[in-house]
Amino acid sequence: MRLVSVAALAENGVIGNDGEVPWPHIEADVRQYRERVAGSPVILGRRTFDSMRDDLPGSRQIVVSRSVDAVDVPTAVVAGDVEAALDRAREAATEDGVETVYVLGGGAIYELFQPHVDEMALSHVDGVYEGDTRYPAWDETEWEVIEETDHERFTLREWRRRSAGE
Repeated sequence: MRLVSVAALAENGVIGNDGEVPWPHIEADVRQYRERVAGSPVILGRRTFDSMRDDLPGSRQIVVSRSVDAVDVPTAVVAGDVEAALDRAREAATEDGVETVYVLGGGAIYELFQPHVDEMALSHVDGVYEGDTRYPAWDETEWEVIEETDHERFTLREWRRRSAGE
């Protein structure tokens, strides 16, 4: 299983403000994000799950939460911690016949899963924005950009963790 973190972040690392994206809507980013995760299982926190209930991403949702033990969506399951979520992700990827599982946030979820992520698909949004949630910092010497695509108002960079000794 390949674990890929997907996020949009401003130049100052901000990803959210009071549960919302702090920059004006970027349709091209939303479209590429939706297309990327459409047929794959996704891991997300309960608040992020709740905020997306009307239009859930991915084929299955693995909701990481210590406060609920079930959700009323047939494609969703709850995992109480990182290891349980990774176990459920492996099962879902095998059952769905896919290699990739995506981590979709929020901030605490990105932080918890960062040590386990193999790749990051990050939309680097032009500008600096105020916010209360940031994407976790990473050591760029441990990562390499494998693909970069410029769009209006953002650059999509796909990062891969370097193998030991690279």
